[in-house]
Amino acid sequence: MPTTATDSARINLRTSPEAKALIERAAALMGTTVSGFMLQNAYEAARRVVADNDMLMLSQRDFEAFIATCEDPPLPNEALRKLMSLR
Repeated sequence: MPTTATDSARINLRTSPEAKALIERAAALMGTTVSGFMLQNAYEAARRVVADNDMLMLSQRDFEAFIATCEDPPLPNEALRKLMSLR
């Protein structure tokens, strides 16, 4: 995450007074600024969302089937040959 003033970008948002008060309280309890609190929590949430999107989870059975297919792939069928000829 950027930490220097010359290497930063601004994000503006609007919220309800209740949400603002709660965020301010949480930031104070954590001993940080509202900006620091929001940046840290938004950044961590964004990393989780991106990781969940980029990761493929397989059961052990599906993983073994995937590996078996990679190690001994089927011969190309007509549909695959047709697809590959579309270059």
